[in-house]
Amino acid sequence: MRRTKEDAEQTRLKIIAAALELFSKNGYSNTTLAMIADEAGFSRGPIYWHFKNKDELYQAVLGYSQQPLEKLIIQSQGMAERPLEALEHFVSEWFRLLLEDRWHRQSFEILLNKTEFTEQMADTLARERKLTRDIVTLLETLIEAASPSSDPGTAKPHSRALFVYASLMGITHSWLFSPELFNLKSQQAFFTKQLLADCGPPEPA
Repeated sequence: MRRTKEDAEQTRLKIIAAALELFSKNGYSNTTLAMIADEAGFSRGPIYWHFKNKDELYQAVLGYSQQPLEKLIIQSQGMAERPLEALEHFVSEWFRLLLEDRWHRQSFEILLNKTEFTEQMADTLARERKLTRDIVTLLETLIEAASPSSDPGTAKPHSRALFVYASLMGITHSWLFSPELFNLKSQQAFFTKQLLADCGPPEPA
């Protein structure tokens, strides 16, 4: 039977799903293509048809599972005329994706806790660093629009954007590394409120 493009894409997604599961469970170094093939229910042939090696598969896994975050950036950019609303949307959706999107959550698990970065990861690192810059730029733009203050005592939008991003990553890393430390679902409203507190215009004296 002749394979269709839809069949090929379904096979590709099954491989990505199996790799994502095993990378998040065992780590990148301890997961082999043979293990991924077994998890997906294929021989290694279909893997090599879609990916030239494990590094390329790893990049595809992260690229696919972080698409929701890339879409969130675009959504928030589209709300730029309502910067405070856009900031709240970005932060609250960040937490919602972690809680509700398993693939997205696993991609952070792999990146933050289950990967030893080497020279072979150069393309992956470049992509992740670009994503980081895109997020910080978005936050800076929205914060500047929400708080156009010339008060010398107010931190610059770039510094405040870095604080929000670093805080989001810190909360994410802490929760994934030690989920018994706190309940993210019950704490997300508090975290969102605290992170947004310094994003708007200063309180009147």
